[in-house]
Amino acid sequence: MSEDTHATELTRRRMLQGAAAALTVATGTVVIGLAGPGGGAATAADPGASDSFDEVFQGRRIQGRPVSGGSHHHGGGAGTGYEVRIDGDELHMMRNADGTWISVVNHYQTFATPRALARAAVNDLQGATLVPVVTV
Repeated sequence: MSEDTHATELTRRRMLQGAAAALTVATGTVVIGLAGPGGGAATAADPGASDSFDEVFQGRRIQGRPVSGGSHHHGGGAGTGYEVRIDGDELHMMRNADGTWISVVNHYQTFATPRALARAAVNDLQGATLVPVVTV
C-alpha cells in the first residue's frame, strides 16, 4: 500500500467519523426540540397554556384564552388556538414549531406560554396603546 492510499483512507475514515458525529448531534437537537421549552412535550393540541387567564399586570389588564376558529392570519386563534388581549385589544401572536410563542410587539424573543408573552408585551409597550394589526 502506498503512502498516498493510506492518506486517502485516513481522510475517508475521518470524514465518516465526522459525519457520524454530526448525525448524532443533529439527532440530539431534534429530540431536545421535540421536548419544547421547560421540558414538557410541545404539541399542536396544547397551546402552552390550556387554561384562561385574566389579570392586571403593571396596571394593564391582560387576558388569554383558548379559541377555536378565528378571523385573523396569526391572531385570534386562526392556527394558534389561543387569543391574548391587552386592555381589550388583541395582541397578534404566533406559535413557533418548537412550541414557543412570539408576538408583533417583540418577534425576536420567544416565550414559553401566552401569559409570559402577554406580560413581556406589556413591559415592551411601556404604557403605549396596542395598535391593531391590519391583515390583507
